[in-house]
Amino acid sequence: MAIKVKSGYNFREVSLADVLFLDVETVPLYPDFEALPENFQELWRDKSRKYSYENRSAEELYFDKAGIHAEFGKIVCISVGNYKPDRETGKMNLRIKSFYGNDEKKVLSDFKDLLQKSYHDSSRHFLCAHNGIEFDFPYIARRMLINDIGLPALLDISGSKSWDNRWLIDTMDLWKFGDMKEKTSLNLLAAVFGIPSPKDDISGKDVARVYYQDADLERIMIYCQKDIVTLFRLFQRFSSLPMIGDGEVVYT
Repeated sequence: MAIKVKSGYNFREVSLADVLFLDVETVPLYPDFEALPENFQELWRDKSRKYSYENRSAEELYFDKAGIHAEFGKIVCISVGNYKPDRETGKMNLRIKSFYGNDEKKVLSDFKDLLQKSYHDSSRHFLCAHNGIEFDFPYIARRMLINDIGLPALLDISGSKSWDNRWLIDTMDLWKFGDMKEKTSLNLLAAVFGIPSPKDDISGKDVARVYYQDADLERIMIYCQKDIVTLFRLFQRFSSLPMIGDGEVVYT
């Protein structure tokens, strides 16, 4: 089963079996502004000026905004999905696995091990995420460097142009059709294409609260996995392929 995606200025045939679909969930490094080291408090005040239109103080903005910046946030979950045949039946399934926990370095190291083992050849392997070009891929790479983890081949993209990284697929970018000012959420596209919403419990804005106030990593992991199913179904719709049913999703 293969589809065509744009790679630079050309279209390239891609087999679904060669694509690793991924999503990350991030939170602020600290539970509140007061817990930040003093030097980082001042640095956050500088960074938070970009949100001046919200008319909130740096202290008020920290809990809601710090997690989306790799310098002030951390990854608590990376969920991945790949489309593979079942070893016993041969039936194709979307197999989903999550790396999650309070130890970010372990989460990132385990994810890197997967890439090095199974997704390391940029001539035939692909990574796919929604808004991955601007968020997921660089965020993972930055946090790996901060945690002193060497970058795997498919994420060693510092200084390159997006069209050079033909192995990185972004469904938000595919939906733009050249309209560079258009940014459409995964949830909106799910509604447009009749795909069940992954936001039936929590959404991205709730993750920090669920992590710090509820201490419920399992709930965050489940939410992240739902995004993988939605991402894969959206990719299928973009490719004019029938969407998989819930019975074709396997959680490992």
